[in-house]
Amino acid sequence: MIARALAAESTLPAPIASDAVLAVSAVAGIVVIVVLILWLKVHPFISLLLGAALVGLIAGMPLVKTDATPENGKVLLDSISKGFGDTMASVGILVALGAIFAKLLADSGGADRLVATIVDRASRRTLPWAMALVGAVIGLPMFFEIGLVLLMPVICLVAKRAQMSLISIAIPTLAGLSAMHGLVPPHPGPLLAVDYLKADLGTTLMFGVIVAIPTTILAGPLFGRVAARWVDVPTPDRFDRRADDATGSTDKRPGFAVTLATVLLPIVLMMAKAIVDVAIADDTSPVRETFDVIGSPIVALLIATLVAMFTFGVGSGMNAKQISTAAEQSLPGIAGIVLIVAAGGAFKQVLVDTGIGTMLGEVAAKGSIPPVLLAWVLAMLIRVAAGSATIATITASTLMTGVVADLGTTETALVVLAVGAGSLFFSHVNDAGFWLVKEFFGLSVPQTIKSWSLMETVLSVGALVVILLIDLVV
Repeated sequence: MIARALAAESTLPAPIASDAVLAVSAVAGIVVIVVLILWLKVHPFISLLLGAALVGLIAGMPLVKTDATPENGKVLLDSISKGFGDTMASVGILVALGAIFAKLLADSGGADRLVATIVDRASRRTLPWAMALVGAVIGLPMFFEIGLVLLMPVICLVAKRAQMSLISIAIPTLAGLSAMHGLVPPHPGPLLAVDYLKADLGTTLMFGVIVAIPTTILAGPLFGRVAARWVDVPTPDRFDRRADDATGSTDKRPGFAVTLATVLLPIVLMMAKAIVDVAIADDTSPVRETFDVIGSPIVALLIATLVAMFTFGVGSGMNAKQISTAAEQSLPGIAGIVLIVAAGGAFKQVLVDTGIGTMLGEVAAKGSIPPVLLAWVLAMLIRVAAGSATIATITASTLMTGVVADLGTTETALVVLAVGAGSLFFSHVNDAGFWLVKEFFGLSVPQTIKSWSLMETVLSVGALVVILLIDLVV
């Protein structure tokens, strides 16, 4: 079976059932989750776990391992546990560290300082454009989840200070973050695709920037105007500075330079890792090993959080108890978010282990379509099925390795970008980013779809159009 061959070469397991059964199981799982949340008002954490169980049961996954289970067979409860645990270990830690960092940024008055500078130097008309640029700069070297938790206080306070719609500020910022995530090296996603497809890094970077600029404008400031009409929600007050939590005096706010340097610290560390990885080919080099550690997302954000305790905490006059209190108060508010995101990871893992992504890859590969369009379709289908942009990027890149063997440097770079664009398509209930955006901004599921999910779709399709246009003229 073609799907088995594809699975052997990719990161996704082989299908465990027929295409029809897998399609029914995926659709049923998603429908049940939406119905439970919207109509029966079941908490998303429980809904996601029930949806994951339904997908596995319909697809034919055994509940537990038995003597009859093949050695490499997937077990439903194991898949749920793995997806939950892996997501909690990665995204959960990042969200927790980011929450502490954001709380210190807010309570010290550092967020006020950043916001005042941005608002004072931009008009109401240009503010969404400025926030799109901020999102792009923050998002270049780091994963989306880190950028989101770092920028949450800034997004909320800018919206309040400028008295503008939260969505009109959030969507441009998220578009900048997401465009970097899918299109521009040295972000880890595009960098993986460059490595898998043996593309030229410089060419890919050049075309990535060319593609990212118009698509960020389209999905950010322009689509943000439309989304703001559809979704009108109050700005959360969790990042407002509270005098009883902090120093009580704006005179002790950290300076703009110190605040900006602290916010950019994890970005610099991750950017440095990306540069060192490209510059030093030897995996055993002490320099590369050092930057592989300090530039990893968790360590970089941990270092930044520790530094923030001094620059934001001590620097604004907070004592050790106040710093500890700020950290303590930051965690209860994100506990529910972390559990929902982890449950989304469990749902994603079941979709992956049933082989639904591989099945969709087979269906797309059977058609005779141009390499750039095929790359986008493969990544898009796997993204919709598995929920992870990273998994979609890795798997689609692997499936395209044979296709790009005879392509030139430019077209191979465009295939890399098409994979990245497809990996951004329509984030929904099986994506951790969907639940982070929903919970952080206090949106309902329909509101998240009408704003965040559609923004991702506009970004993905817009990028594909630009890539195809470039392919016609180069």
